[in-house]
Amino acid sequence: MTGVRSLGFRTDLMLLTLQGASVTCRDGYRVVRMPDNPTFRWGNFLLLDGAVEQGGLAGWQTAFTREFPGAEHVAIGLDTIDGVEPCPDELAASGLIAEPSVVQTTRRTRPPPRPDTRAEYRPMRDEQDWQAAVELKVANNERENPEQYRVFASLKIAAMRRLQERGNGVWFGAFADGLMVSGLGLFTDGGGTARYQSVDTRPEYRRRGLAGTLVHAAAEHVRHHHGVHTLVIVADPDYHAARLYRSLGFTDTEAQLQLERAP
Repeated sequence: MTGVRSLGFRTDLMLLTLQGASVTCRDGYRVVRMPDNPTFRWGNFLLLDGAVEQGGLAGWQTAFTREFPGAEHVAIGLDTIDGVEPCPDELAASGLIAEPSVVQTTRRTRPPPRPDTRAEYRPMRDEQDWQAAVELKVANNERENPEQYRVFASLKIAAMRRLQERGNGVWFGAFADGLMVSGLGLFTDGGGTARYQSVDTRPEYRRRGLAGTLVHAAAEHVRHHHGVHTLVIVADPDYHAARLYRSLGFTDTEAQLQLERAP
């Protein structure tokens, strides 16, 4: 996305616009809207042109309400690369939570140090596979209202299916014991950069090497089939996934910062 400094948000917007989201430039910020999935918080948000100046957070919340008057959430991204959060007292007073992430990149992954050899790794093939992808996301939901989350997950996977069918990338799964036990997406707009989406593993199948094997398998697939030369993945800096991705050859490139209040 032209003019966006943050690689994390630039690839976010790449994927969102491929899914039909609109991006409208305002004075000091962008408005991102996904009418087909209004409960998708990070499909309906403000992306500020830079950091929040001291005393300015309440004004940006007002701007969000003005742009999304019916929304039950607040989601504000900062187009920065250092991850510096707003004033702690101001952030606490706003009711928003700062969600920092690390943006990691590599030109080519390497096999995981502890690969899994039991599961079958492949793209989605048919209706049954795509439904299994929804069920995997539902199985990993720990915080959201179950009924609302199933609707969100179904819309999300349907959008990813359309991207795969248009040739923008792939939704990859690991299949074992008659289940889709791990899954992710990896998509590109054809410009040589691909962004990972939603690396999920069923709770009872974690710590078996599935996620690392899947990340590498999907990378090799898009490298051969989509001409990708740069892979981008975003992770919680304090979660073990960031360490896993480094073991696959990813390096920390920048920090990404999101401010949100869930419904």
